Amino acid sequence: MFRFSFKGSEWIIRFSPELQAEDEDKEAIIKSLITLGPSLAGYSHGESLLMFDEKMGATIIRTEKIPSFILTVSSIIPSNQWFSRKANGVEPYKE
Repeated sequence: MFRFSFKGSEWIIRFSPELQAEDEDKEAIIKSLITLGPSLAGYSHGESLLMFDEKMGATIIRTEKIPSFILTVSSIIPSNQWFSRKANGVEPYKE
């Protein structure tokens, strides 16, 4: 768990206990979230967001606002595990 203040508000970034991530990946996620800081403040309690990274894939983050602004990183999904549903079925996602 990481705590910091942003424009007078207490922020917490935590990683789900089920999440398996390298320290380097966690650091990259934290830096990205801090950079996004101002835009994240507009999210409501219980909303989620998706952040894409070329190396890691898609990162799923849940927001909470009680008692502080808490961002929980719940999953990192590598791009080889992405799928797309189309009229003719489901197939691996292609960029």
